[in-house]
Amino acid sequence: MTAITDDLPARLLHEEHEGWQAILAGRGGDYYRRTMTADGLLILPGRIVTRNEAIAFFKEMPAITSYELREPAVVRQNEHAGVLVYRLLAHRGDEVIEANAATTYVFADGGWCVATHQQTAL
Repeated sequence: MTAITDDLPARLLHEEHEGWQAILAGRGGDYYRRTMTADGLLILPGRIVTRNEAIAFFKEMPAITSYELREPAVVRQNEHAGVLVYRLLAHRGDEVIEANAATTYVFADGGWCVATHQQTAL
């Protein structure tokens, strides 16, 4: 097992960017099906998406064209879990999306997994 060390903020930011890069590339559903815990959830304004629903959800979602993670912070939960919180600025063409976001990561099965990702619109 890997213990959480002082590189946790960099590690979780890397993981979060991996997810957003997959979304931009049209592979968000595959990414989240692969990296979410079995009971993981995406909690979004007006919708809760289970791991099993992730592929269809991302295929139906209008394409995100860019994103920024602002003011990231990490809250350590224990040796094998942490929460990354940040302000999200994303674009769908001309549409601007602003939200507060939090992703709970747990270290399981040899890697970091998404237990929950929540976005709250500003």
